[in-house]
Amino acid sequence: MNLPNKLTMLRVILIPVFLLVLFLVPAPLNRYIAVAIFIVASLTDFLDGYLARKWNLVSNFGKFMDPLADKLLVMAALVSMVQLGDLASWVVIIILAREFAITGFRTLAMEAKIVMAASWWGKVKTTVQMIMIIVVLLNLPYPGISIIEKLLVGLAVFFTILSGADYIIKNKQVLKG
Repeated sequence: MNLPNKLTMLRVILIPVFLLVLFLVPAPLNRYIAVAIFIVASLTDFLDGYLARKWNLVSNFGKFMDPLADKLLVMAALVSMVQLGDLASWVVIIILAREFAITGFRTLAMEAKIVMAASWWGKVKTTVQMIMIIVVLLNLPYPGISIIEKLLVGLAVFFTILSGADYIIKNKQVLKG
């Protein structure tokens, strides 16, 4: 297994560690440690893809596991944030619905031998979602932070919808069968 794939697997392994820390370590330390774990896991997302392309180590395993690991990490954080009362469930439903819809769309594309390249909007969406998760999870007690949190949540929802629409519009031939 090459280094980019090992980084992807590290991200998957960090998910239960993130959850255990978030729910078992006493507050407020739990949030700070969980955010640190989330940041490390998020950085592996950017690093594994960069290294795979730079060193020409792109593999079928990586093509499959990298986006899956990203989705699992973000979904675990979002669902946890609903349970903690940090995030409205409708936000998570929109984000999860987009992820499932685009994953299904990608599956149809693969069956039709159509290559769906990762879009720039998808990368923006992932980055904004990860920043939003970090800021909201930190639950910082500063004046005005709730406005920043709401703005980030709004941007995450916006880019989630925009990137989903972008994938479908750019790849509408997939729907034609």
